[in-house]
Amino acid sequence: MIYGYARCSTNETKQDIQRQYKELKKMGANEVYMEYESGAKINRPELQKVMLHISQGDTLIALEVSRLTRSLKQLCSIIELAKDRKIKLVIGTLVIDCTGPMDAMTEAMLKIMGVFAELERSMTIERIQSGLAHAKSKGIRLGRPKLAAKDIPQKVREKFPLLQSGSLTKSDYAKLCGISRPTLYKYLALMTDG
Repeated sequence: MIYGYARCSTNETKQDIQRQYKELKKMGANEVYMEYESGAKINRPELQKVMLHISQGDTLIALEVSRLTRSLKQLCSIIELAKDRKIKLVIGTLVIDCTGPMDAMTEAMLKIMGVFAELERSMTIERIQSGLAHAKSKGIRLGRPKLAAKDIPQKVREKFPLLQSGSLTKSDYAKLCGISRPTLYKYLALMTDG
């Protein structure tokens, strides 16, 4: 059996995992496991499923090491599992046959690719943190914009007297206005303070 594994870091509105799916199918994958999770996260449900199902003589395909994992430690665990179960790993154009003794140079190349995948993630985090620190130093407020009284929806304002008179509970008030309880509490704080 040939298993494919596709992964994107963010959700389907920001990244399209279908490109990976199509490529894996072209490479011969019978079954493709797909998920939106960080490559640095160790416990990924779909990766765990494929690793549970894969057995001797099977093949695991990923388009890049970084799609499989961005953790060198996890990559080493996957390599050891591949050796133990005697499976074949295909990472892009690199074929690692673990059904027999693994070639030392191939294993080293795979681990070097893992080092670069982890390095790329670390550098991305550093750039993000640097950008946030720079924005903060310029006085730019980070996070969600502060809520103001002008942001309270008209429906919330109109139904407020019903809450004050006791005709509505807070839960009913939130449902009637189509908002969550935490959002309601933010609006109530603004309406009662100001």
